[in-house]
Amino acid sequence: MPQVQLPQQQNNSPQGARPVDGARVRSRVRIPLTFADEYRAEAEVFTFHGLTDGAEHLALALGTVPEGGTPLVRLHSECLTGDVFGSDRCDCGPQLREAVERISDAGGYLLYLRQEGRGIGLYNKLDAYALQDSGLDTYDANTALGLPEDGRDYTAAAQMLDALGVDGIELLSNNPDKDAQLAALGVTVERRVPTGVHLSESNVRYLRAKVERTGHSIELSRLVG
Repeated sequence: MPQVQLPQQQNNSPQGARPVDGARVRSRVRIPLTFADEYRAEAEVFTFHGLTDGAEHLALALGTVPEGGTPLVRLHSECLTGDVFGSDRCDCGPQLREAVERISDAGGYLLYLRQEGRGIGLYNKLDAYALQDSGLDTYDANTALGLPEDGRDYTAAAQMLDALGVDGIELLSNNPDKDAQLAALGVTVERRVPTGVHLSESNVRYLRAKVERTGHSIELSRLVG
């Protein structure tokens, strides 16, 4: 597990960065994880007081960060359909499974953020799915419902990292907006590490839209069909 020295609360944001309000660790507990493919990992799960959005986000500490090393961190937005039910309409479930193994190997944190449907909520996400079935892409379906293309704010994630004493990270993500928001909040992203491409017959339009509309670092040549 990463050795977590819980810090005194202070604002360490660099000049020009948007400061984050202080949060603190509420509790920590060890939970063994077993996935459907029988991969196992040991996580130390942290809860928090004082997160700006009031949501019950979690941080999972996985593996051991080498001395002098930088933790590998993934911001994973909750996806009930993908993470729990194994939906092929997105790549969320496979990304979660990949992230746990890669972070366990490298040492770092998985921040599990309660941001279902890129922040629009579960029912709205399912309504957007219905519009996608009529031909809209994942972003236009949201706006057709009067909702943002992506409603996620990562202030709470920056607060969680600060409460854990983490100021510099390697970010496991294909999404440049996560990098940009964290940097604006005072988190040093030393580099962004892409995830694998988790392609299925049902998610190819979704993945292509992420590349073409919001600049995700997914190899378009892999997105056939």
